[in-house]
Amino acid sequence: MTPTQKENNYFNRELSWISFNERVLREARDPSLPVLERLKFIAIVSSNFDEFFMVRVATIKRHERQADHVHCPSGIRPSLLLKEIRNKTAAIVHQQYRCFNEDIIGGLKKEGIIYLNHSSYTRKQSRFVRDLFRSDIFHTLTPIRIDEEEDFPFTSNLRRYILFELTDQDRKKHYAMLQVPPAHKRVYWLPTDEDQGYFTLIQDIILHNGSEFFPGYTIEDYISFRVTRDADLSVDEEKDEDYVDAMAQVLEERKRSLPIRLQVSGNNKELMDFVAGKHSLKDEDIYHVDGPVGLASFMGLAMDTGFDHLRYEPWEPVASPAIPEDEPLWDVIRHKDILLHHPYESFDPVIRLVRDAAGDPDVLAIKITLYRTSGNSPVVRALQRAAQNGKQVTAVVELKARFDEERNIEWAGKLEQAGAIVVYGIAHLKVHAKVLLIVRREPEGIKRYLHLGTGNYNDKTAQLYTDIGLLSSDETLTFDASLFFNTITGYSSGTVLSKLVMAPASLKEKLLSLINRETQRSSQENPGNITAKMNSLADTDIIEALYRASRGGVRIRLNIRGVCMLIPGVPGLSENITVVSIIGRYLEHSRILYFYNGGSEELYLSSADWMPRNLERRVELMFPVSDTTCRKKLKGILERYFLDNVKAHVLESDGSYSKLTPGKERQPLHCQDFFHQQALGAGKKKEASPGKEFTVRRTMPE
Repeated sequence: MTPTQKENNYFNRELSWISFNERVLREARDPSLPVLERLKFIAIVSSNFDEFFMVRVATIKRHERQADHVHCPSGIRPSLLLKEIRNKTAAIVHQQYRCFNEDIIGGLKKEGIIYLNHSSYTRKQSRFVRDLFRSDIFHTLTPIRIDEEEDFPFTSNLRRYILFELTDQDRKKHYAMLQVPPAHKRVYWLPTDEDQGYFTLIQDIILHNGSEFFPGYTIEDYISFRVTRDADLSVDEEKDEDYVDAMAQVLEERKRSLPIRLQVSGNNKELMDFVAGKHSLKDEDIYHVDGPVGLASFMGLAMDTGFDHLRYEPWEPVASPAIPEDEPLWDVIRHKDILLHHPYESFDPVIRLVRDAAGDPDVLAIKITLYRTSGNSPVVRALQRAAQNGKQVTAVVELKARFDEERNIEWAGKLEQAGAIVVYGIAHLKVHAKVLLIVRREPEGIKRYLHLGTGNYNDKTAQLYTDIGLLSSDETLTFDASLFFNTITGYSSGTVLSKLVMAPASLKEKLLSLINRETQRSSQENPGNITAKMNSLADTDIIEALYRASRGGVRIRLNIRGVCMLIPGVPGLSENITVVSIIGRYLEHSRILYFYNGGSEELYLSSADWMPRNLERRVELMFPVSDTTCRKKLKGILERYFLDNVKAHVLESDGSYSKLTPGKERQPLHCQDFFHQQALGAGKKKEASPGKEFTVRRTMPE
């Protein structure tokens, strides 16, 4: 029995999450992928761990300091859990840097893209670096003297620093520190007369010219380092009268909170221990890396212009075949529901819906929830224009969307200036539901149009995440949506919804009811079936209900991208449950639920994962898909996820994941590639289909 599995039948959430990143790193180590795509996966792993330490590890450390009592359903004490996290994370970091140095940097070199460190420049490159340093970088740097007996200068969260060991003319030792300026690029291209491309890092440029900061001193050695700080801070929602100002204060406090992790590059242990001691960090908090500190920012190199042959072949989103380009969206949605599968199908209809509403004189009101948006969001700009045009715009902007708080505060201010009604979420709850409601005056009376989705109103992530959206004018759904907005902006706590299911009011109860109904209706002759796809499964009540369903003969298939605390395949407990995880080009983000229901199948989409935070501490929505065409499409999508044998990993009962591979009798099937090809095929059929035929009169009518 592994430390992730205890007698109480749950995997540990944090160790399951680390396992997810092992699967992401496996993609980076896949030699069949283009080298810059492999670099993206390297960067994603680093970014994931940055957030993991800032939030989850910080919380566990707090629990350890308080009493070291068990807080996790898996029964692991914080102190033991921190040791497990350390061991597993250190192993991943070792593999990650080995992959970065050998496979990424080595692979780029084979392609004629060569990294040069500060000791490898030619004379021409050295002059270029010196001139660049003096003209562009030198004046932004501030060397800080460090005295051993005094307090260490403050180090900002996730900023990169260089600590120098210096000696004077008397060979006396001194220390000084530089912060690598975050406003500058990380990667710089060097001049060359060859067909090859050479690049270097800003840290190398600084080190090559470091002596200019310390005339009269000799640089004996250096290390580069980065401190990760506790970001699990929250605003006091009871005391703070000005919530926006309070949230802004939390963002400032986050920069100066307790250190959690120290990442160090360099071989001088004395300097390493010096920095760790000054930050009150222990040996287990130090992660020594064999390469540049903080690989997340190498996403910039992976996304740099050019080098297209070192990336995936582009997959452009296809226009939905269900939406004619020459018809107003109102006319299309009025007559049928439309299911959009992103990013294979374009997110443009959603943007177009808001833009059309902003300029349509018959539109009276627009209501929307905003959790994470892009930096230059066309949705938010359309909402601004709508408010300026006299529409009643209501935007529920979630300021507690972690690490997007600052952007959301900015957008909220701009919307208010344009005349929109802005609601800053709900006290003690995050509004995570994805819903857009448009109210329009038509000849027959008031008509409502609705978009519900599994993903954010973010045009950027809609090209990178797999999500599903539903466009509808169904009167019951749209009426429910109106009640939903009244509930979260007013005082309608007792609202009863007909089709929409809302957390934290009733979503968990509904899910348990659906699982229990499947258990009760299951028989040997007609076994039940639950098929679900989500990001994470960590709610113990849901897990226990699934265990009961498995013991009752229900066939349960789960596609869970990340955290899974359920243990599958255990005789007498979960032998009828299989769990797969798919890691591919796109981040799997959609939540799809299927219940066989004795043959009267039910299909749902949801913004919520099956986690306590989603079901009990967030405002979420689950909604049925009732239209026959949409149901067929959605069920086909869900089934394909369980046919993948290229990017799928199967969770074993010991907590390990086995990568599926095509067998002799099965052709390779990668579901993301299948969805792309399917969308292309539908798009070509749409292009080939004849347009409307018009009767042309050639003689004067009698």
